[in-house]
Amino acid sequence: MASSLDSTFPTEFRETRQESMRQSVTFSNRNFFSRPRSRKGWAEELSSIADCSTLQASAEGATYHFCFLRSRLMCFRLLRSSSTLLAATMAVSGLNLTVSFGQDLSSVQWKMHTINDQSPYEACGAADFNGDGRIDVFCGDSWYEAPLWTKHKVREVPASGPNPHYYEDFSDSPMDVNGDGRPDIVTCNYFGKKVSWVQNPGGDSRGSWKEQEIDLPGNMETGELVDLTGDGQPEFLPNPGNVVVWYELISKAPVTWKRHDCGNEGAGHGVGAGDINSDGRRDLVTPKGWYEQPAKADDAWTFHSEFQLGAAGVMIIGYDVNGDGLTDIIWGNGHGFGLQWLKQSKSASGAREWTKLNIDDTFSQVHTLLLADLDGKGEPELVTGKRVYAHEVEPGATDGSVVLYFQYDRKAEKWARSTIFQGDPALNAPNEAKDRWALKDFPKGTAGTGLQMAALDIDGDKDIDLVCPGKSGLYLFENLRN
Repeated sequence: MASSLDSTFPTEFRETRQESMRQSVTFSNRNFFSRPRSRKGWAEELSSIADCSTLQASAEGATYHFCFLRSRLMCFRLLRSSSTLLAATMAVSGLNLTVSFGQDLSSVQWKMHTINDQSPYEACGAADFNGDGRIDVFCGDSWYEAPLWTKHKVREVPASGPNPHYYEDFSDSPMDVNGDGRPDIVTCNYFGKKVSWVQNPGGDSRGSWKEQEIDLPGNMETGELVDLTGDGQPEFLPNPGNVVVWYELISKAPVTWKRHDCGNEGAGHGVGAGDINSDGRRDLVTPKGWYEQPAKADDAWTFHSEFQLGAAGVMIIGYDVNGDGLTDIIWGNGHGFGLQWLKQSKSASGAREWTKLNIDDTFSQVHTLLLADLDGKGEPELVTGKRVYAHEVEPGATDGSVVLYFQYDRKAEKWARSTIFQGDPALNAPNEAKDRWALKDFPKGTAGTGLQMAALDIDGDKDIDLVCPGKSGLYLFENLRN
């Protein structure tokens, strides 16, 4: 017994029939609940589902259940009674039927804001750049002033020579480099092989931001600020594929950076950090193993070739997932499908052992990951998604983009996935990589995770919001928890 909704959701609609003529229908489409309808419109669309049906839908991160009888559905309305409970009231052939349905208590609701839907840059950072007490966003050649996201172009960022849809801006990490009280930007690029810092001019911060070169270590996927030394001041950890290096700011006046070279034995696509051996010092994690931080960071870092991760994203995260006191490793496949983790355990002799486990293999180009406490319960969630056109032609390149977060249930020993954004695919993308362009191929308003997201309280309501850049635009996801 098919519903008229079959034609609306041909790829996601599934139905099963039982001998009792009960019909169970499951669909997932974010447009179903967001499309405007009158009461009559709701009634007409839902009344076509027949005979003591149960309808379950997943939309906007919540799960909804509807039950109704075979009869004309006279009216339908949604009532929000609390943050964790919704109610539906329907008049069915003169009978008032009320059905309540619960929302996953662990889920967080989000509101999407467009900062610049034509921005092609893949990195971003957030901080109060002009000193007005509001958190602004820096991305590519411009910073965007809160709360209206007014664009201020402050530097030139060229497109790369080999591919004009890659720009020489692979990291935008805010840090007060010169000690003047204003956040500057620490950046790196791939084709130029350069690590730099970009100076905030002060005042209203709308003047030209001047770039100061730090080093030329090689082609870099991206870079992040990480407190490796434990002194409270972060170091810059880039990902050149040919060497493992990090940069320590040892003086702000004059600005002086120190390069720490760990060698090339573990170098590859991806880098990260975590206290792997639980000695209280943060180690470096690479696709080929991990570098043990010595008691003095200037001494040699011992490399342990204990695993192979492939083309990992950035960051590779060292974190105790299951709460057993051992640091596990989380990473994504930057140029294919898959989000995985390595569970650390100890053998009878006390040696480290690693077990590879899947988190989610349904989306691709998992190029950036971070941990953030999105629900305010004290344990961080894993935030990641799709880097739109990480490479224009590779597995899943034209699939719909996603921004997701994952929570690990330590009792059930499994991951739960929640959707922040689900986009539509690039159905008419050209076949050749050289002809593909995210801003044209994907629908307008497509968000992804790019190379570097920002997670912090943007609007001052004491919860963590997300800024997501990428080749298909720059977007803010407002956390509605508070």
